Amino acid sequence: MLQHLAIIPDGNRRWAKQNKLKSIMGHKFGMDAFKRTIKFCMKRGIKYLSFYTFSLENFNRPEDEKNYLFQLLLEQTKNQLKEFIDNQIRVRFIGDKSVFPKDLVDSIESLEEQTKSFNKLNLNLLFCYGGKREIIHAVKDIVEKVKSGLLDIDSLNEKNFSDYLWTKDIPEPELIIRTSKRARLSNFLLYQSAYSELMFLDIFWPDITDEILQKCLDDFQDIERNFGK
Repeated sequence: MLQHLAIIPDGNRRWAKQNKLKSIMGHKFGMDAFKRTIKFCMKRGIKYLSFYTFSLENFNRPEDEKNYLFQLLLEQTKNQLKEFIDNQIRVRFIGDKSVFPKDLVDSIESLEEQTKSFNKLNLNLLFCYGGKREIIHAVKDIVEKVKSGLLDIDSLNEKNFSDYLWTKDIPEPELIIRTSKRARLSNFLLYQSAYSELMFLDIFWPDITDEILQKCLDDFQDIERNFGK
């Protein structure tokens, strides 16, 4: 049974262009796809769902697009709070919190606090996130603990290294899906994806459906995962 599904929901802007809409409308329809996927995972009993919501590289986008994305996220955190609570969904924002937009911090922290006791679905929003920065952050934390005598460097291994990552209490994803015809991870969960199955879909994110997601799950179940043995 798939425990953790991670998604790189790519292609909102290209979907909008293909449909002769403003690029920001792609993000709006992408939000609808996001909601459909949450419902799909809850119906299938998937316990962890991680979305690449906003990467550190996304800060290079035009100001009006960034502002729209942040405003959309702010609205959704407020509008969906009741649904998260009613469905016992725990929401966490994972990323470099030192660069979180200040006008979003209060809403983000409030949402995390109000849902922290739930576990029917663990919804992880990788926001202001970059896999390389996560690893560097972990290494710096380890170095500080070694220097202060709180950690014996010889005790460090693959398992406890994960304890220093932003995703430290979240299982590694068994399956990562990326839409929009791009076959790359784009700095997403670099350490955690070492043994993840990767599926790259020839559709834009707003076009995702339950049928497509189910096909991915069925294909995943057919894979023999022996982890090199």
